[in-house]
Amino acid sequence: MNRPEVAIVILNFNGRKFLEQFLPSVLNTEYPNYRVVIADNASTDDSISFLKSHYLNQIEILEMTVNHGFAEGYNQALQEINSPFYVLLNSDVEVTPTWLDQMMQKIENDSTIAAVQPKIRAFHNKDFFEYAGASGGWIDHLGYPFCRGRVFNKAELDHCQYDNSEEIFWSTGAAMLIKSELFHGIGGFDGSFFAHMEEIDLCWRLKRAGYKIFVEPSAIVYHVGGGTMDYNSPNKAYLNFRNNLILLFKNESFSKKLWLIPFRLIMDGIAGGLFLTEGKFSHIWAIIRAHFAFYGRIPKIISRKKIEKQAIDKIKISDKANLSCVFKKSIVWNFYIKKKSTFEELMDKK
Repeated sequence: MNRPEVAIVILNFNGRKFLEQFLPSVLNTEYPNYRVVIADNASTDDSISFLKSHYLNQIEILEMTVNHGFAEGYNQALQEINSPFYVLLNSDVEVTPTWLDQMMQKIENDSTIAAVQPKIRAFHNKDFFEYAGASGGWIDHLGYPFCRGRVFNKAELDHCQYDNSEEIFWSTGAAMLIKSELFHGIGGFDGSFFAHMEEIDLCWRLKRAGYKIFVEPSAIVYHVGGGTMDYNSPNKAYLNFRNNLILLFKNESFSKKLWLIPFRLIMDGIAGGLFLTEGKFSHIWAIIRAHFAFYGRIPKIISRKKIEKQAIDKIKISDKANLSCVFKKSIVWNFYIKKKSTFEELMDKK
């Protein structure tokens, strides 16, 4: 049986050390029909010369002249890559030999599944889940994302508690297998996100079109995390707060937005108070900048939303959005007040 071709696309920006460390594991993938493409986002280090001198006959190199960021970088790169399936893979990820085959077995014969992610463990602490995806992403009804295996900044020890392959709300952007027809059909990433939460936005739009997102925990990868932007940096905080507001404004219903956006302003103010107690003054300024950036972009967001709605209507397989894997309660309340710090505890109906 001939297996479909998969293009493993690694978006690189000044990641020579990660390519040197982790590219060999990617090239040891046990799947009969894949190609590896390094899409270089205008690196200023010696990534390209390193690749050409060591891997020229094993990979393809796509050089871009401008650093477009994660979201638009992938949009630009994938326009140039013709393959029925893409894997969007971070440069700081070590893969296991059968990771791709196990994800492909999940997706290739099910027309309702748009994307699949593997189980993500932490490279530097391999018994624990990793922040960016763990064993599949969920979201609560207030728009806060979390994972099976990671709630806020608390990553759990992996003792096979989330090893069932099941539907999730969003797939990590660190290692996402996606059907190329659907990536392009839904309009790709929203490039204005630059980085962070663009994968949640993409998955949400696919779910609005009726598709499913899955996790396949038998496929395991190890992610360094924070390889291009430290998890605790003020710039990451800015992007997360800004992009979360854009995410909600684009994908929630009009009636819900009327109360949710003002409520999130209050919640973000509380987050600022928490940062104040921790002495993170630059993070407080990041929240303020994020809100002003969001309000200033609303006209552009509305225009983008209209275009995306047309794309959703063209590819949808159901008139009803797939809203599975939305937690109906508040993870803020459950985590900070009720002290439920694991996904299992959140799902406990008691």
